[in-house]
Amino acid sequence: MDLQTLANLAQVVSALAVVAAIVFGLIQVRQFRMQRRDTAAAELVRSFLDAQFAEALRVINSLPNNAKAEQLRAGGAAMEEAALYFAVRFETIGLLVFRGTIPLSLVGELIGGIAIDLWSKVEGWVTVVRKEQSREHFCEWFQWLAEQLHKIGRHAQPPAFVQHRDWSPPCG
Repeated sequence: MDLQTLANLAQVVSALAVVAAIVFGLIQVRQFRMQRRDTAAAELVRSFLDAQFAEALRVINSLPNNAKAEQLRAGGAAMEEAALYFAVRFETIGLLVFRGTIPLSLVGELIGGIAIDLWSKVEGWVTVVRKEQSREHFCEWFQWLAEQLHKIGRHAQPPAFVQHRDWSPPCG
């Protein structure tokens, strides 16, 4: 081999090394995003596995859908505390979805039905609180999240036990 052939071979190897580094970097970024999404999903699940969530859900579920603020307030301090509890939780989730930290599809599958139902129960109260306190941004991300879940048709989808009745775990 002459010197020119070796130089050409070195350039090819160098170019392949750069391409391999770029591909490796892209794979790492993709894996990091998936890990971040999975971590966020695990934290989301963990945030709903406590007695406070169960109690707040029990209290709020006594309201009808499309409840008026007066109906919610008639439930006393416990009812408003439960509404505020969910407002804070779903505000956070809505913002995380908007920023792309958690996919809307994952939220929809995990808690989409609950989010839509809860929004229906507290929307009238939220509207009144916004007016009373001149806080147009109160529950903005909760409302946004419920609207996005409606857009993707979460409420119209069959429940998981029907939709995935014939599912079987992957072999492995």
